[in-house]
Amino acid sequence: MHRFGILFRVAMTAIGRNKTRSALTALGVIIGVACVLTMIGIGQGSRAAVAAQISSLGTNFLLVIPGAATQSGARIFTGQPTLTEDDAAAVAAECPSVGYVSPFSMTGAQVVFGDQNWGTRIQGVGADWPCVRSWNAARGDYFGEAEVRSAARVCLLGSTVANALFDRDPVGETVRIKNVPFRVVGVLERKGASLTGQDQDDTVVAPYTTVMRVLKGATKIDLFVASAVSSDAVEAAQNEIEALLRQRHRIRPGMDPDFFIRSQQEISETAEQASETLSLLLAVVGSISLVVGGIGIMNIMLVSVHERTREIGLRRALGARRRDILTQFLVEAVTLSIGGGILGILVGIAASRIVTWKARWPVGVSPLAIAVGCGFAIGVGVLFGFFPALRASRLKPIEALRAE
Repeated sequence: MHRFGILFRVAMTAIGRNKTRSALTALGVIIGVACVLTMIGIGQGSRAAVAAQISSLGTNFLLVIPGAATQSGARIFTGQPTLTEDDAAAVAAECPSVGYVSPFSMTGAQVVFGDQNWGTRIQGVGADWPCVRSWNAARGDYFGEAEVRSAARVCLLGSTVANALFDRDPVGETVRIKNVPFRVVGVLERKGASLTGQDQDDTVVAPYTTVMRVLKGATKIDLFVASAVSSDAVEAAQNEIEALLRQRHRIRPGMDPDFFIRSQQEISETAEQASETLSLLLAVVGSISLVVGGIGIMNIMLVSVHERTREIGLRRALGARRRDILTQFLVEAVTLSIGGGILGILVGIAASRIVTWKARWPVGVSPLAIAVGCGFAIGVGVLFGFFPALRASRLKPIEALRAE
């Protein structure tokens, strides 16, 4: 331990002798560790954001989309409306694993109040929709089954639409959609961005019967959403819906159905795979920066060995062992690397905070990411410092003393 302390002081003296060069050498590691930390943080933050957005879809969510067909062996979406209100009602009545069902019909339109107008999505939904989507009203109330059956001209505004049209509480006011008056009965709680980056709060929700018949003049729903009675019942609910719709649409066994069913778990698994790929790519990009920093350390250490050849020869002549020379130069490389790693961690944390603040992108700097950054820094110092240290330890004392 005493010998190591002496070697450490000698190494620190050598580093302090060339402060500018040592600082520039450590800069490569600082940038590399900061990149690794920031990239890992962005990857973890994106996974957390995607998970939050998927959970915002609702509880035990199932999406049933019409218009599926098989062409050239591939399943494609044709856009043909093949689902009806009766299909959704049958699912609600006959599928025991399904808790809630809401038909869905959507269009786009300008919403007008006084001299203000706002272009947005008009979502026609059923009375169970807030239970399926877990989307509560921040102010006012949802419409009920009676309003859906009578195609009442009532609506709830998303917070983006409410803020764009009103400077006061909009509940009880009347807006016009496609020149049709709608009474505002509530304002939805804020949901934020969707998986595709779309503002979920930029919407108006009304009874699907009103949207379908009054605003669109359609006879079939666009799709319907459902919620299983529990997370364990999602697969059973999906199988029950498929079996019932096959029976109602007279689709024989072995034939492909004219609809898709997507569960929340499937959406989550797909998004998780994409997030893992993104995290891996970001980590690779950051690691490349760290490797470049490591090459810089090896280059400077080789130059240092060349410049200090006579010093090495003198130390060998005075009794220093090869292991001592190897340890000395390895300590120099690792010290530079660890010092750069600590500063890189601080820079990475600061960069993550800046990304979160400026881009409003969640960046999670976890203890694991910091540990990975430290491990990379130490590994770079040992890996790229070993060859110059080994070269220094193999110098023969007499040849080293003769060097100019």
